[in-house]
Amino acid sequence: MGPNVYKKLPYDAVKDFEPVILTVVAQNILVVHPSVPAKNVRELISIAQAKRGGLSFASSGNGTISHLAGELFRSMTGVDIVHVPYKGSSPALVDLLSGQIDLMFDSLSSSLPQVRAGKLRALAVTGSKRFAGMKDLPTINESGLKGFEVTTWLAMWAPARTPPEIISRLNTDINKILQQPDMLRLMADNGAEAGGGPPERLGNFVKSEIAKWGAVVKAANIKIE
Repeated sequence: MGPNVYKKLPYDAVKDFEPVILTVVAQNILVVHPSVPAKNVRELISIAQAKRGGLSFASSGNGTISHLAGELFRSMTGVDIVHVPYKGSSPALVDLLSGQIDLMFDSLSSSLPQVRAGKLRALAVTGSKRFAGMKDLPTINESGLKGFEVTTWLAMWAPARTPPEIISRLNTDINKILQQPDMLRLMADNGAEAGGGPPERLGNFVKSEIAKWGAVVKAANIKIE
């Protein structure tokens, strides 16, 4: 996202690094305040269409994953919902819980306790498959927005021109760590899954993410100085 939203960066996100391994891929969750009558994504879209500009979505700041997830949702549905950026996810969640904001694309680990406590209503998850901890909750893709997928991911990199044998050794060792039962269990509990695979998987994935979010940023005219 950085190469797309910032006019100037002190690094090139592709050329200045050697991909080592994609470590973790986590999906987010679309949640609404209970005052919003939508019980699923289709109903939310209908309500937003009827109340043009009447619904608001919170984000943890301009250019963040929660912001761009909302912009992707807007572009794919054509709904008019107002973006309200915050300085971090915590203050955004506070206002969502109080009803000052209507909805948010938040991390599972942050919103799930509030959903289980009945303080927020979950409509869908943003990944390619359902969250094992809430198997009845559909993905947004399943809910009618074909191709909608938003993930938060972590990866390991090395400086450009790091010797291939070092990259290979790191990749092999980390792949083994990612498959340990305790590691898999920890990630699953937080709506995440192991990445893994060869360095090329990470390199290709990052290029596809830059292209995907570049289109969203351009359409929404998002710029950060």
